[in-house]
Formats: sequence, structure tokens, C-alpha cells
Amino acid sequence: MSSPANYWLLKTEPESYGIEHLAAEPDQTTCWDGVRNYQARNYMRDTMRVGDLALLYHSNAKPPAVVGVVRVVRAAYPDHTALDAGSNYYDPKATADDPRWFMVDVRLEQPFARPIPLESLRGVAALRQMELLRKGSRLSVQPVRKREFDAILKLAAAAAKDIA
Repeated sequence: MSSPANYWLLKTEPESYGIEHLAAEPDQTTCWDGVRNYQARNYMRDTMRVGDLALLYHSNAKPPAVVGVVRVVRAAYPDHTALDAGSNYYDPKATADDPRWFMVDVRLEQPFARPIPLESLRGVAALRQMELLRKGSRLSVQPVRKREFDAILKLAAAAAKDIA
């Protein structure tokens, strides 16, 4: 019997890699590389599993917003960009024998018809304890409770009805 899925939030800056980039990828799938925070790395390496769902969040955007859902389609494996001296994510302390940094592969599941802005999330009671809304929270990979994930999907569905 399989254990229940985990839920996550993945932050990305839309200018460097946003949901539109993911939508244009072959099979709408990519590696989620470049994570250089140990806690975020540990979540990906130790807890993320194939089948887990994640909210895709555009940070450093106007406005910052949740823009869709992705699914983990490959479990954590060494992040090759840490070994590439030409990469922005190069880490001279990483080696093939001691990779230090990991990544997962994700596939676009559902782009939202309308982004759900950060300010809208702040007003939702079910999200009051969400890591994203904690003062000083900066993790690029963070856990999300199922009730928080469901509340955001409900907001996305309501926003889509407003458009129709």
C-alpha cells in the first residue's frame, strides 16, 4: 500500500524560468535544478517522492503569485549544474562522488487560468499557518499541508469561473 502524497510549493522567478517556460518544454517536463539552500535540498532529497504535487509560485514578480500545479515525476538525483563551472549554480565544493546538491523532475499538471496573488492568500483563514505566509520565509522548496493545497486549488477554480 502506498503512502499518501506530499504537497509542496516551488518558488521560481518568472524572468529566469516561469510557468510559460515549463509549458513550452517537451512533455511540459523539466529538472528543478539550482536549489542552493540545505533545508530546501533536504526536502527534495529526503522527502519528495514521485507523484507528489507542488504549487508553482512566481516570486519576485508583480504581483508574486501561485500560477499552477506541477507533479514530481522523477525522485531526487544529483544536480549536475553544481559541477559545471560555467553554470550560475556551480559549487566548487561539489564533486561527482559527493554531489551536495540535488534536483527532481517536474511536469506541468495545471496552469491556473488566473494567478493567485500573494495578497489574496493572506486573507484566507485556511492558509493562516502556511509557510509561504510566515514572516521571513524565503525557502524555494517548502512543504504545504493538504488543506492549504486544497484551499489554493479552490481559489484557482473560483478565479477560473470569474473569467468564464
